[in-house]
Amino acid sequence: MNFKKKVRQSFARQRIMDLIGAKLTKVEKGFCEIQLPYKIELTQQDAFVHAGMIGTIADSAGGYAAYTLMEEGASVLTIEYKLNLLAPAIGDIFIARSKVVKAGKIITVCNSEVFAKTGKKEKLCATATVTLIALRIK
Repeated sequence: MNFKKKVRQSFARQRIMDLIGAKLTKVEKGFCEIQLPYKIELTQQDAFVHAGMIGTIADSAGGYAAYTLMEEGASVLTIEYKLNLLAPAIGDIFIARSKVVKAGKIITVCNSEVFAKTGKKEKLCATATVTLIALRIK
């Protein structure tokens, strides 16, 4: 199975992505992009998109960037991530882009950036370092 198909099939099984309205928009070897449209239901008390939602797309983008490089038969699972919130999440759409920093046979590390986009303007609102493990599924 090719890596794009593998990633798209796995993403489709993530019920949380459907619940929050996130879409897988780009998949390349060692790279993934996920977009999340602004929805009032995903905000905190000041109407910024909640940090948990920003972390969710940063984490998943990292997971799928790593998954593009994993062996057939492996499943991906986050074992740690560090999220830095750099600016309030204000925008029409939020774009998480992640790329693999170091791919190993078992452990992979990715860097994710999340941008708040309004019109054509993108503003970096968060970064994350995501550490993932390749689980062997029998």
